[in-house]
Amino acid sequence: MKEKIKALAVTVAALGAIVTAIGFVPGSSAGYDYTVGIVQLVRHSALDQATRGFEDGLRAAMEKAGKTVKIDFQDAQNDTVNCSVIANNFVAKGYDLIMANATAALQACYNATASIPIIGTSVTAYDIALELPDFEEGAGTGTNVSGTSDLAPLEEQADMIGTLVPEAKKVGLLYCSSEANSKYQVERIAEILQSKNMGYECNMYAFSDSNDISAVVSLMAAESEVVYLPTDNTIASNAQLIDSLCRPAGIPVIAGEEGICAGCGIATLSISYYNLGILTAELAAQVLLEGKDVGDIPIAYDTSPVKKYNAEICEELGIEVPEGYEAIG
Repeated sequence: MKEKIKALAVTVAALGAIVTAIGFVPGSSAGYDYTVGIVQLVRHSALDQATRGFEDGLRAAMEKAGKTVKIDFQDAQNDTVNCSVIANNFVAKGYDLIMANATAALQACYNATASIPIIGTSVTAYDIALELPDFEEGAGTGTNVSGTSDLAPLEEQADMIGTLVPEAKKVGLLYCSSEANSKYQVERIAEILQSKNMGYECNMYAFSDSNDISAVVSLMAAESEVVYLPTDNTIASNAQLIDSLCRPAGIPVIAGEEGICAGCGIATLSISYYNLGILTAELAAQVLLEGKDVGDIPIAYDTSPVKKYNAEICEELGIEVPEGYEAIG
């Protein structure tokens, strides 16, 4: 009998270690009006800012309404399996709403529940991420999902190449093959560049994960005159690596968002991910405090992107930045 009890104790301890490893905190939500779970794919500047904006915005909305909320934040450590484990844990606990930060997190939550409202953020195109063939822009998804998109105007981002690197004709487009929204962005940028009839040669460079990004970037730097990076979580987590391969080769990088640009780019047309988080909290408040059907709430966008540049890299590569750009931090 003692051996059985000892074995059970070891099993429980092992399960506890697994739970602790991915950040679960045991405890009750009693005493709160609402409990909201956040699953964030990975920690990097853009996603962190979106989460912070969401938390600040939701707490402010609750305080104004005289309500209380418990927020359970979980970091999936860039592991899609962890996303699913966390999402299913939120569902098992019966949380009132789930905020999914990044495409893989959204997909995991969508697969975990069809009843708990899900509000996404840092997702480019919801119809692509969730495979919604009947989705219409400006309408709700008709599912238990709504959220905010981090898509900045791609046409204006494409124009930055001609403005800042006018002599470049060979454009390298890097993306992670497991992120459907990243592929969407580079395909759109390629269409825009080629439609301008300016003689651009666009080549796509796909990598599967962090293990092969170095080899792919090295090849891209050798074959390109300028590089475009979309909003891509694996790229964001490897911005310093990309910089170490592109900058010494004299290859300028146009980035899809400010966090990536700060690490390896010369310029970006970037939304504020903190403001995106605030906007995401407004959607969550509509569901929790106003009783709106999440499926009827249209996907929302940050409508005030800002042109920014990386002064250090621009100076080193001899890039002249025109008026209208702000220096990054």
